[in-house]
Amino acid sequence: MEIQTETLDEEEIAAITGYQMPSKQIAWLARNGWQYALTGARRPVVGRVYARLKLAGVKPSATNAVAETWTLDLSRVG
Repeated sequence: MEIQTETLDEEEIAAITGYQMPSKQIAWLARNGWQYALTGARRPVVGRVYARLKLAGVKPSATNAVAETWTLDLSRVG
């Protein structure tokens, strides 16, 4: 099973924006109201939970952007 990172990879950003060039991706993200950060190499970084909410048509906010709440279950340890 593949573990996903907290941010979208380059291929995922290209699939969403339709562009391979980071400058075009940045322009698309800004034009469509997406929040992103830039790396030192000027590549956009988009959070995975944020992207899921945006693609689902939900306006991301601090209250609905929490991924999953979890608790430590030690019942099977022993």
